[in-house]
Amino acid sequence: MADSSSEDNAGYGPSPIKKGKSGKIISEDLRIRVVNMYKCIIQDEPTMSMRRIQDQIAEVLCISDRSVHNIIKAYKETHTVPVPKRTRNKKSFRDLFDDFAKNAVRRHVHSIWFRREIPTVDKIYQAVSADDSLPPISRTNLFHLLKDLDFRYSTRSRNSAMTEKNEIVVWQRMYLDNIKKCREEGRHIYFLDETWVNAGDCTSKTWVDGTIKSNRDAFLKGLSTGAVNPSGKGKRIIVLHIGSEDGFLPGVKIDKAPTSNAKKADIIKWLQDKGEVVDPSMVIPQLLYMVKRLKPLHTKYVIDELLKANNHTVLRLPPYHCDLNPIELAWSSVKNHVRMNNTTYKLPDVKNLLIEGINRVDAEMWKNFISHTKKEESKFYEIDIVIDEVLSAEKADLLMTITGHTSSSETDSDSE
Repeated sequence: MADSSSEDNAGYGPSPIKKGKSGKIISEDLRIRVVNMYKCIIQDEPTMSMRRIQDQIAEVLCISDRSVHNIIKAYKETHTVPVPKRTRNKKSFRDLFDDFAKNAVRRHVHSIWFRREIPTVDKIYQAVSADDSLPPISRTNLFHLLKDLDFRYSTRSRNSAMTEKNEIVVWQRMYLDNIKKCREEGRHIYFLDETWVNAGDCTSKTWVDGTIKSNRDAFLKGLSTGAVNPSGKGKRIIVLHIGSEDGFLPGVKIDKAPTSNAKKADIIKWLQDKGEVVDPSMVIPQLLYMVKRLKPLHTKYVIDELLKANNHTVLRLPPYHCDLNPIELAWSSVKNHVRMNNTTYKLPDVKNLLIEGINRVDAEMWKNFISHTKKEESKFYEIDIVIDEVLSAEKADLLMTITGHTSSSETDSDSE
């Protein structure tokens, strides 16, 4: 049996060589082997054509001719073996949807409620897809995004509806009641928030002269080639500010806890300012451990007590409710100023534009922002009542009388 089997298999010959999958990243070791084989072939047979060299290397190493061509080309240009990119960055839908986009999705959900309809996932998906200002998103990812926004998928009577979690609704109602009370008492309200500006922030569209075909053409005609595009987002400036109907509050300083990037002297000073006795011989990890222990105490409880002692009250917004913070409108104006005037994409210049943009937001603009926010507060206050009424109506539609008589047990249970 063994002999006949070997005779049968002898006619088939060796199995074909399988090449790597298309699109698969070629490792650094394999790229080095390609370059070394290329050097050996050139040294032994200098007259061999490049096409034959590529075919020979591709056959031996089981990779495509195109890959061999690209590796050798890069080696000739840089005289180094190109290192492959290990990861291919693919943006998640969570990266595409910033706070403003998330709030736009929330508004779409509430607009369905205002029409006194049940906001199912299909209805929300149609509304979000029709909004050109929002990034494209699949129905499945939209469902996950709604969960991130603290909506819950609840089944009520005949329909499934997207409603906000009970704790978010309670938080939202408490905030609206408290800020309304503060206004009725005539208290001065300040709004605090942080944002960021990238060095590469600029307008997405600009006017371009279509008659200019190249840099040489522009030089000969004495014209410019238009705005230079940034190479990327660049470095980022983090901004923290506070403002009221009188405008941004000047000279604001926030006591931030030091991080691992802070200098040792700064960490020691921060700890000593908090009344801690610090041994100078301690290393940075030990100091940061002390900072970690003290940070919650000073950022949560002490600040609140200090404000309370000075007749100030802290109202914290629910997550993803930046529509209720007028400083977001101020940030939008500031960032627009940076985008419209950013031509160098250098961080110091962007910082100066940022300061200019902040100074441009005067008290009159702040009053308009706060007036707009009050209208949004009224909508949020009303939406909870609308949701209750719509869901109650849905439940009431299911009630029907079967007979003219009811048992005592049914009467007792209904009264309960």
